[in-house]
Amino acid sequence: MDILVLGGTGAMGVPLVLQLAQEADVYVTTRRNTPPHSEYKVNYIQGNAKNLVFLRDVLSQRHWDAVVDFMVWGSEFEHVAALMLEATEQYVFISSARVYAQTENAITEETPRLLDVCTDEAYLKTNEYALAKAREEDLLLKSGKKNFTIIRPTITYNKNRLQLGVLEKENWIYRALHGRSIVFSKDISEKVTTMTFGDDVANGIASIVGKEGARGEVFHITCPQSLLWSEVLEIYLNVLEEHLGNRPKVVMTEKSTNLQFKERIYQVIYCRYFNRTFDNSKIAQFCNPEEFKTPQEGLSDCLRVFLAAPKFGQIDWVLEAVNDRAAGERTPLAEIDSTGNKLYYIAYRYNLKFMLLSLRAVGKVRRVTLSLIRKLTGKQ
Repeated sequence: MDILVLGGTGAMGVPLVLQLAQEADVYVTTRRNTPPHSEYKVNYIQGNAKNLVFLRDVLSQRHWDAVVDFMVWGSEFEHVAALMLEATEQYVFISSARVYAQTENAITEETPRLLDVCTDEAYLKTNEYALAKAREEDLLLKSGKKNFTIIRPTITYNKNRLQLGVLEKENWIYRALHGRSIVFSKDISEKVTTMTFGDDVANGIASIVGKEGARGEVFHITCPQSLLWSEVLEIYLNVLEEHLGNRPKVVMTEKSTNLQFKERIYQVIYCRYFNRTFDNSKIAQFCNPEEFKTPQEGLSDCLRVFLAAPKFGQIDWVLEAVNDRAAGERTPLAEIDSTGNKLYYIAYRYNLKFMLLSLRAVGKVRRVTLSLIRKLTGKQ
């Protein structure tokens, strides 16, 4: 089999590529110049998969037995979907369990989606992640084709992605390792979540690749055990105490600090405020979710591996400022990486509204200037 993987560098993609390569020739698009894998049949094709010229070229190199798509698309997806369905025997589209509406029962693949039942007109006018994925699903479901499979993973973790509610590791582990309080919220801590180890999701995806019975179908692939977010926090704190020799402080706000930012509100109210448990009987036709790691074991193991060699992505200094304000703490300015970030930190930490207005005005002028330069120079 010849299998193409787009965007396969995350918690699900990396283990999936290695699993598929045990029985197939796998090709992975990447922006970096990456040599072939020394042990498995993995070849890397350098380029940006969101560039449609590059994508058409890759898809035309052969008629693919399967294409697995982890990309985050935009308005171009209608054209992309047509290309994918034409180029492969099975297009595996990675959607998200965030598409599901709230329910008191275990979620099945037939559970209504937010897009179909939500009455919040302001929300429906957006293309927030849960809505965007559902709209992309509809393009496949209404295409008249059957050579696609839609996968809806729930919150997926590995050693590099360890979430706490809406917080990434850069928003909470970073604070704990720098001696500051973890800022979490009661509103989310009381909700039920389902978190699944990335390798287990990869195993589930691999189990449906090339399977006739999976075509034209929708599956979610989730751990059978669910738990409260407060229990997730407890798992993390136990490992951090083991690593640090002392238990990190936790400040519990009534509401998530993310609600202070309009671009982050919907992830809270239309995902983390929902209790999420899943019925895995459909995917159990192809793999055994009962063999998946429990969150207690998986989260502990992954956090220990991360702490052995911690490496953080970009720190959100605006959110750090808001969380420092909630905790009554301060980050040394020497720790913050640029003058601009220092200014934003000060403005949000001390709630200096006049300073925030000035920074936003400067930011708007900068964006307009850069846009004008691009237009004048022809560089997009």
